[in-house]
Amino acid sequence: MASYPDYAMSQGGDDDGDFGYLEFEAGTHDGPFDYSEFAMPSQQTQHTHATQDDLNFMNLSLDGGPLSQSDLASNDDPYHHQLNQHQHGHHHHHASASGDQRGFEETDELELNDQPLALTELPPHACKYCGIHSPSSVVKCETCKKWFCNSRGNTSGSHIINHLVRAKHKEVVLHALSPLGETTLECYNCGCKNVFLLGFIPAKSDTVVVLLCRQPCASMPSSKDMNWDTSQWLPLIDDRCFLPWLVKIPPEQEQLRARQITAMQITKLEDLWRENPNATLEDLERPGADDEPQSVLTRYEDAYQYQNIFGPLVKMEADYDKRLKESQTQDGITVMWDMGLNQKRVAWFAFAKFEELRLAVGDELRLRYNGELRKPWECTGHVIKLPNNVSDDVGLELRRSDDTPLDIIHNYSVDFVWKSTSFDRMQLAMKTFAVDESSVSGYIYHRLLGHEVESQILKTQMPKRFSAPNLPELNHSQVFAVKSVLQKPLSLIQGPPGTGKTVTSASLVYHLAKMNMGQVLVCAPSNVAVDQLTEKINATRLKVVRMTAKSREALDSPVKALTLHEQVINNDTNPELQKLIQLKNEQGELSSSDEKKYKSLKKQCEREILSNADVILCTCVGAGDPRLSKLKFRTVLIDEATQATEPECMIPLVLGAKQAVLVGDHQQLGPVIMNKKAARAGLCQSLFERLIILGLHPIRLQVQYRMHPCLSEYPSNMFYEGSLQNGVTTAERLRRHVDFPWPIAETPMFFYSCLGQEEISSSGTSYLNRTEASNCEKVVTKFLKSGILPQQIGIITPYEGQRSYLVNYMGFNGSMRKELYKEIEVASVDAFQGREKDYIIVSCVRSNEHQGIGFLNDPRRLNVALTRARYGLVILGNPKVLSKHPLWHHLLVHYKERDCLVEGPLNNLKISMIQFSKPRKAHNPDERFLNGQAHAVDAREVFARPPLASAARRMNNQYTPDYSSSSSRYNNNANQHGLGSQLPFTQDLSQSSYGGGRKGKSGGLSANSNGNNNGISSRPMTQNTYSSQASINISQSDRIQSAPGHHGLGHSMSSLMSQESMGYLDDYKSQQDDYLSQDSFAPSNGFQSQGFTQY
Repeated sequence: MASYPDYAMSQGGDDDGDFGYLEFEAGTHDGPFDYSEFAMPSQQTQHTHATQDDLNFMNLSLDGGPLSQSDLASNDDPYHHQLNQHQHGHHHHHASASGDQRGFEETDELELNDQPLALTELPPHACKYCGIHSPSSVVKCETCKKWFCNSRGNTSGSHIINHLVRAKHKEVVLHALSPLGETTLECYNCGCKNVFLLGFIPAKSDTVVVLLCRQPCASMPSSKDMNWDTSQWLPLIDDRCFLPWLVKIPPEQEQLRARQITAMQITKLEDLWRENPNATLEDLERPGADDEPQSVLTRYEDAYQYQNIFGPLVKMEADYDKRLKESQTQDGITVMWDMGLNQKRVAWFAFAKFEELRLAVGDELRLRYNGELRKPWECTGHVIKLPNNVSDDVGLELRRSDDTPLDIIHNYSVDFVWKSTSFDRMQLAMKTFAVDESSVSGYIYHRLLGHEVESQILKTQMPKRFSAPNLPELNHSQVFAVKSVLQKPLSLIQGPPGTGKTVTSASLVYHLAKMNMGQVLVCAPSNVAVDQLTEKINATRLKVVRMTAKSREALDSPVKALTLHEQVINNDTNPELQKLIQLKNEQGELSSSDEKKYKSLKKQCEREILSNADVILCTCVGAGDPRLSKLKFRTVLIDEATQATEPECMIPLVLGAKQAVLVGDHQQLGPVIMNKKAARAGLCQSLFERLIILGLHPIRLQVQYRMHPCLSEYPSNMFYEGSLQNGVTTAERLRRHVDFPWPIAETPMFFYSCLGQEEISSSGTSYLNRTEASNCEKVVTKFLKSGILPQQIGIITPYEGQRSYLVNYMGFNGSMRKELYKEIEVASVDAFQGREKDYIIVSCVRSNEHQGIGFLNDPRRLNVALTRARYGLVILGNPKVLSKHPLWHHLLVHYKERDCLVEGPLNNLKISMIQFSKPRKAHNPDERFLNGQAHAVDAREVFARPPLASAARRMNNQYTPDYSSSSSRYNNNANQHGLGSQLPFTQDLSQSSYGGGRKGKSGGLSANSNGNNNGISSRPMTQNTYSSQASINISQSDRIQSAPGHHGLGHSMSSLMSQESMGYLDDYKSQQDDYLSQDSFAPSNGFQSQGFTQY
């Protein structure tokens, strides 16, 4: 990724912005990010936003007062002549700099000669990246005391900005011999030194320029400074460089002599500096300094190899998470004390939001006091309330209330308390998968490792109706999904936006619980998703238990009555336990003897409740709770499986799964991985995605009930091959009483062209766009005036900087009551996944010439943003910048063809005639699957013959790669035909419930084939094929035997792909026609089946 900040957590998620560890990778030539706009113009003639009046006198107000003109650069400097000529068309003469300064610069220039700077004796103020040391071109980082220059070199931003962003430093000092002297850049009004907040403003009635911070001083100037023309405020950083009149850009000749450092080297050097501040580029060349972990594979020889690859990645992520959280201490906290309903102390305080670290309900924090008013005190607690638009306060419920300094409210410190629980449970699950024969069935064991095994059809008595009690009737694709999954030991269900994934999952769980012996375990990565499923499943009148972490037991929840701890409290079968619970609530704590008895009785009660449940629900990590360790779950369903990492999914699966169902959508956001190396190695890929690559075809739900048909058209065509059908009509999604200026009355959507420039936010790691914020406020105000409630409006922006700026801007500048704007949810794409609003406004933010569009280029992120609205969608962005990228070019053409690309005032919108930039290459939303990978994995591996699960390797703790010679034959065939992997295949109402799935190269095996070649079917089995056959079972002992189904290639790879794929399609087309012709499956919701997806 060559531009800031193209590294996205979506590999995500929970993502609120671009975060602080942005990627600036080198080696992008001929790659997907090889954009021509990255070619930098001559930096001496680079345009800035400074006006003529701004530079006429160059009197900057710094450090409390304006500088004299003699402090400014000499007009004899040829660079300043050239700069002024370029920007203003004529010269502006300034007082000369001192003779000492001139002498230094002349001497400095002479000493350079023709030697590269890397080989000369560098002064202390030389740029730590490239060695440039001209005093007017370098600045010192006040935090780490290192010097950096204002040249770009081989990166998309200047070296000083690169350092500030990566190191999360924000204060700088100019060199003593620079034109402005040894000056700390700070706000003239409030003294703020954050350079990402600073900008300059010319005075209305004077010939000086002052530095003011963007917020609050430039937006709300104090009375004594009302003469500042705040409308002309511009940031000091433009296009990721300091403005040249403030910090010179080194001449091209000097840049050519400088050390050439790549963006990747900069990234690694910054990483080294965190551990060793004195590290140098030479340290990067030491053996082991640049080791990358082994990448994840598509297939694994055995579970030990699986553990040996994923284990280090999980540890890397754990170490990063620990280091990150433990570094986020905040001091000077003011606390307000309160008492909770459970008689526990609650501390309320403002807590700064970190863009790369999300505070979550249930997180553990430590509150400390080390002041002079009393002896040191500290106490840990759990977060019970997070900041929102209404309040910035965090609620922390303390574990103990004794000795709390209630009379002191100032000078507290807050630390994160890191817990390894989730990572420990992942590691334990992978170990269990390897050593415990009963952790999963033999069939699931081999399928998860990518081995070829015969397809299984489970013996089940199919229900007469597939809908569940008290849940909506299922449509044809939902019925098909339930029917198919009930008969298979391993299934994937793909649920595009608004297709009723939760209802389908709940109906499926109902039938699984009723048909199978044993309990059903239902999991999801997030508590929100688990709570939604709990509500739906409980409606079917099954016995449901919702397991939560103990840190969340005090929180309100829509399913609180179903939680295990609440069922214990309300269980009246043990009067002694009830008495102790009541005593504990009244007193806050029990005596040691009573506490011991209470824990024993509570544990016994929990065991009884869990053993009597039909369905137990918890998060994936929660499935590792010791209270579940003694239970075995034959059936496991994982919802939102595409948002979980593989090790996370393994936690519930190793509790005895013989039938597993993964529900998700690989076209929406994936897992959030914080550690870059672990993400690059493939930890960001979900198990759901890898199983697709292995040829397990997901069953896609096809009818969407959320969006106006015009809103679903583009996502359906771009991300789902046009297969989505509309379960709602245009009439049902039009609100004619809403007086809003849609360009086309019947089409409630438009792309609002905003050409304002992006700016770096105060954190230095995110972006904002003031023009888009202004237009967004106008759209919101118009919605509110049209009678739309604040709760019906959602604003999505990928950048935390824009989110924060928007909330403040609407509150101060909106013409409606301030409280109305506070009720409008402004959040990231990740925060909106799985949710919906009646009206959605998307602020794209990115608008620049050279920096690219960051993770706006992630198709999954765009898909989520476009599919949250039910009645109307407004997108704010710069079409000229966005159209350079294929994904957005498609979207812009779509809007332009429908006369929905507009510009101008909101009350007088006109069709935009803007000319799009030519996209760099065609966009393919399934590219990562067509390449045989969702990350950097050797594509040949997808075609390599899966290794045998030999007994020797199954039972020892070592992994020794041993691929047979036939594996090379597969690789050679793949290379010969230029194939990366099998084409992914999504079964849209067409995967036979009874057919055996294609098993790699061998086709389907009938149950009575006995593994012989004669038993290989050229097409999948139909219902009649299996109707009279016994089901296939793989026993636990099969885990240590050779996996069946290995056969040589009898024909070329290309022939196999074409013949088998076409036979597959033809067979299922005919099956679908037969299937849908049945009376019980005729469409009944007012929509037409569009038939089989065309490929």
